[in-house]
Amino acid sequence: MKSEPEAFSIGDLRSAGRAPWDGVRNYQARNFIRDQMKVGDLALFYRSNASPPGVVGVARVASAARPDPTALDPKHAGFDPRSDPQAPRWFLVDVEFVEELAAPVSLAALKQDPALKDMLVVQKGQRLSVQPVTAGEFSRVLELGRATGSG
Repeated sequence: MKSEPEAFSIGDLRSAGRAPWDGVRNYQARNFIRDQMKVGDLALFYRSNASPPGVVGVARVASAARPDPTALDPKHAGFDPRSDPQAPRWFLVDVEFVEELAAPVSLAALKQDPALKDMLVVQKGQRLSVQPVTAGEFSRVLELGRATGSG
């Protein structure tokens, strides 16, 4: 799950404890939220538009997918005038803080690790705000982030 630190950081999630992962406005990312995310699933928290971009923590899916009310709010940046409350277009899940990694795992470090060569985030054109990772990729990223000096 990707967020820009100035919009919502791992520290913001730690402070809140639990928060809605709202504002996703890409159909493929929406489908991952709506169709694949289940309560209890763990997620890597990835910061984008940061120096360096990379994985900084872990969150847990804390609710089932439900319609994203920000799509209907004209005052919200995620407002979608084509949204219909009777046929929701956009979905969210609540996430809760699990941990902040000892060291961020930078995008460069992800790209350099042979065990992560197939991870979607390292592929060209794959910068969705929500995307699946395999259990092996998840474990490897945690191993890198829990070690000191992981990049």
